[in-house]
Amino acid sequence: MTKSDEHLLACIKRWVWSGYYSVDDINRMFNDVLDASCDEEALREAIGPELARKIAAEKNWPSVTDCDRLDSVFCRLHEYGICALGNTGYEISDGYPEVAEVVANVPTNHYHGYCFYHGQDVEGALAAQGLWIAFGALDDDERRGVAVGRTVVDALVEAGFDVAWDGSISKRISIPKFSWQRRAKPSA
Repeated sequence: MTKSDEHLLACIKRWVWSGYYSVDDINRMFNDVLDASCDEEALREAIGPELARKIAAEKNWPSVTDCDRLDSVFCRLHEYGICALGNTGYEISDGYPEVAEVVANVPTNHYHGYCFYHGQDVEGALAAQGLWIAFGALDDDERRGVAVGRTVVDALVEAGFDVAWDGSISKRISIPKFSWQRRAKPSA
């Protein structure tokens, strides 16, 4: 197995276990990272068994997972005027344009703040390293940004999460003990 094969196999596992992608999505992303040195056939054949392992594991998951609770918190935050998004691109810089796009498509002044996590945060959670959440005020006001952070922390604590945050705008919010269990997305 080449380094490219190993990399793509690791990507397949992350995509499957993230719970965000259908088989169709994974096949599209697969095409984006496939290179000529890869054993395409063997790697494509790895998708089905990996998904089957995940679906089998889901049967032993609690009826309400940490991902389910986080989704509920994010829904509530929208009601509080905080644009709360999950899996916003791959790195933190990808999250801000996604927030801006959502904010641009709702009535003016509906949102005053935002929070999100991105693909690298999902990878960390899958590796049992907790989940990190970025946050801030839409107008970049530091005081209002800290207030958004406090609202996010309060909502997470109310949902039963242990949260670590130093109370400043310069540090993201952490859920150190987050068990990433997002159920498989069905194919379209």
